[in-house]
Amino acid sequence: QVHLVESGGGLVQPGGSLRLSCAASGRHGPYFSSYVMSWYRQAPGKERELVADIITQDGKTTYADSVKGRFSISRDNVKNMLYLQMNSLKSEDTATYFCHADGSAWYGPDAKYWGQGTQVTVSS
Repeated sequence: QVHLVESGGGLVQPGGSLRLSCAASGRHGPYFSSYVMSWYRQAPGKERELVADIITQDGKTTYADSVKGRFSISRDNVKNMLYLQMNSLKSEDTATYFCHADGSAWYGPDAKYWGQGTQVTVSS
């Protein structure tokens, strides 16, 4: 079982920046680094969408086209933390942001976990 807690959301003006954090705890296998970690977001009335993810082994990251060049995902496997640096924020970035851990490649199909979400509102 992995417990994920997001923080860092809030109200920010267009063009501003926020840094989201996700703290992982619990029984997450021998290595937190074996989990693919992701940020998703969900705006009111819309489906949840992948924002970015990161794989530790080779440092590979992927981003949604809508956030490329503005957002940066990173992780600290010693502290069991995931981050999302969000710059040049736009009103369309307004959503609840969720942290997701996927350990299914190592620990089976049930080893997928969600945080409770943190609200990001971009408005003047």
